[in-house]
Amino acid sequence: MADRPDSMPRRGLMMAALGGAAALALPRCAGAQTRMTKAQAEYQDEPKAGILMCGTCTLFIAPAECKVVEGFVAITGWCNAFDLAD
Repeated sequence: MADRPDSMPRRGLMMAALGGAAALALPRCAGAQTRMTKAQAEYQDEPKAGILMCGTCTLFIAPAECKVVEGFVAITGWCNAFDLAD
């Protein structure tokens, strides 16, 4: 292999091509994460009971967003994806 002077440029070209292919695949993977609609999550604006509400859920993103439910989410809301923070 040492007697082939063009082996490094070819290797570099192959690595760049593989890196480019991986970079093109990233936006598709990122788009794969979709949120549920409020209907799918059975979202309600009122808490289920006591402290069972979006504000105490690990999926809640202040001030009014959720990691798994799309759209506005009230801090006092609740859905079937609820996960109580420890």
